[in-house]
Amino acid sequence: MTNVRIIQTTQELSGRWTIPILLTLQQAGGRFTPLGRQLEISPSRLSSNLKKLEEQGIIKHLSPYDRRHPLLPEYQLTEKGLFLREAAQAIQAAESGLDRGFLAEKSWNWPVMLALHYQCHRFQAIRKLLQSATPRILTMRITELCEQEIVQKLLTTEPRPGFNYWLQPDAEPSVQKLEKDLYSLI
Repeated sequence: MTNVRIIQTTQELSGRWTIPILLTLQQAGGRFTPLGRQLEISPSRLSSNLKKLEEQGIIKHLSPYDRRHPLLPEYQLTEKGLFLREAAQAIQAAESGLDRGFLAEKSWNWPVMLALHYQCHRFQAIRKLLQSATPRILTMRITELCEQEIVQKLLTTEPRPGFNYWLQPDAEPSVQKLEKDLYSLI
């Protein structure tokens, strides 16, 4: 059950702007304009991402009476958001250890790597563990991870012909550390 919760947490943090917003929100004082400037993101893109995070219960939009200035939009992390910010820091640390760029930018990268870490080496086993991932998105992510030399693809004949997927030996320590860090948070 904990494995599923860890995978769900990494999936919630997937997306180009989710982790940067969570890690920068308090530095920007929760204010819309300073946040946009720090992230170098367009106002419309920032607005849509903040709405999505608000719908997920990660942040809350403060009412005009709770803001420092009633006319300027201001946001605050919820309890769930504070937890996810710590998880985002763990993902950021794991990504710096892997040195393959911002992997959480694309959905399902970290859940796929964690599934492989949890010994799901066949495509259907990965798909079963990551229930809401479509076969198309899993195929795309596994292929990209193979191209980045994070995952290796091996042809097997037993029990029937197919491919097994494994984390590359140099990727395993970062995934293992992320799992340990997220486990300690949960």
